[in-house]
Amino acid sequence: MAIALNRLVRPGVALLKGLAATYKVKVLHGEIDDSIYARGEVPIYCSWHQRWFAGITFMPRRHPISIMVSQSKDGELISRIIAALGWHVVRGSSSRGGSKALRQLLECLKRGIAVGHIVDGPRGPFGEIKPGLLSLAQISGMPIVPMITSSERKWTFNSWDRFMVPKPFSGVVVRFDREIYVPRRLGKGEAEELRKRIEHRLSMLYEETDGLWSARSSLGTE
Repeated sequence: MAIALNRLVRPGVALLKGLAATYKVKVLHGEIDDSIYARGEVPIYCSWHQRWFAGITFMPRRHPISIMVSQSKDGELISRIIAALGWHVVRGSSSRGGSKALRQLLECLKRGIAVGHIVDGPRGPFGEIKPGLLSLAQISGMPIVPMITSSERKWTFNSWDRFMVPKPFSGVVVRFDREIYVPRRLGKGEAEELRKRIEHRLSMLYEETDGLWSARSSLGTE
């Protein structure tokens, strides 16, 4: 099994790098991200499972970054490929190995390694933030930073989240939004209110960013 998987890693990495090299990437509000590092903090990026492909090669080039990948068989191949792309991989999910994975992600943050958190993975429901995001920010004291990606042209798969992959030579926007801090002491009702607020914010940001393609001059593409 391990040998068979290893044979898939190299061509998988080459394919992803080759595809990503054709993208025309525009970064919006990168100063938000830069200011967090300038203060000596480390961001916890949050995004939907549907859109994370667009940042798969971009984010590890920007800063050291970790990500949690499920312990499923599919997750094994994915973890090997993205590790080869420069990600620090932690195995686990909200349904299996979550507590151990949370501890490892906290250790990454202590070491100055950012966390890429897929808030509704690995199986949804689509767009619904799992409790782990708030727990990670609450315990670590580090800020949550929405990291939005949008593609001008893409393939959309028939999966639970309508997973998207930008087509070759597509324009891609990577957008950072203002940081969100989670108080150390937070009641159950307050936590749920904050979770829903972040969930709504992400949804609005994706919709707003997708709308930028109809005004191409705002993306500097004209």
